[in-house]
This record gives sequence, C-alpha cells and structure tokens, in this order.
Amino acid sequence: MPLFPILLLAAQPAMPTPAPPPVQAEMPPAVLTDQVAAADARFFAAFFDARCNPAEVRAMIADDFEMYHDKGGVIATSADQFMALYASQCAERAKPDAWRSRRELVPGSLLVDPVPGFGAIEEGDHRFYERQGEGAETLAGSAHFAHLWEKTPQGWKLKRVLSYSHRKAP
Repeated sequence: MPLFPILLLAAQPAMPTPAPPPVQAEMPPAVLTDQVAAADARFFAAFFDARCNPAEVRAMIADDFEMYHDKGGVIATSADQFMALYASQCAERAKPDAWRSRRELVPGSLLVDPVPGFGAIEEGDHRFYERQGEGAETLAGSAHFAHLWEKTPQGWKLKRVLSYSHRKAP
C-alpha cells in the first residue's frame, strides 16, 4: 500500500472520546461495606414492607435499573417497569389474607468490592420468609445475589440486580 493514504489517515484529527466519569475518592473498605450494607437494608425494608413504600423504593433505584432472576427471567429493564410491577404487588399485599414476604441477609455472607469512580458490587446470600395474612412466618427459601450500586450525589442507587441459585427451604 502506498505510504500517502496511510499518512492522510494518520493526519486526520482523532474523534473525541467521552470523558471518564469523575473519580471518587476511595473510601476505606469497612466504610464502603457499611454504607452499601445500610443501603441494602433500607432498600429491602422498603421493598418488602407490608405497607409498601413506592417513593422510597423509587428513590433508591437508577433510572436504567435492571433485574435478572434465575426463576423469573428478565424482571425489569427500567425503573418505570420495575415500579409498575412493585405497585401491583403492593396492591395485592394490602389484602387482609395476602401472602407477605420478608428478606433476611445471611450473616457473614456479605461481600462488597469497590468499582472505582462509580460505586460498588455487593454480593451475598439471603433467605426469604413468608406468611399469609397475620399467620406464622416460615422460611420459604434462599438465594444468592449480586448487586451493582452507583454512588450518586443523592446517595446510593441500585443499578443492576442478579438474583440466582434460588433454593426452596427443606
């Protein structure tokens, strides 16, 4: 190939590349773990609360929220889609004899790793309990999860959820 066309390509201005996200100051691992664990606890308390709290749940998820589940498939590909599903569950849970659930993080299973300049990856195991109406609560099953959290000026936002390895209680 003649050298002239190669030189012309090399002389063309480079396409601008998008600026990287602003780099956040790294926080000590224990502080990061405490913050993500607190956000996790707030999210699941609001999500599973029998009264339901759509405003609090919505404030804690990113607009482009996505959730994938090994039993339910693609649960949501946006915050709006997820919130519509949540609202329908809230209406169902309001009935006096409805099934209600509670999530419990398995002690000692939580791992949190930083995603520099963005947030954190959280993974662990959780158990789910169910009761009908005001009946006795029983262990329904357990699962593994991986969550991607984004640190924003408004606080921690849940961006991606992978929920898998679901097992029924013995």
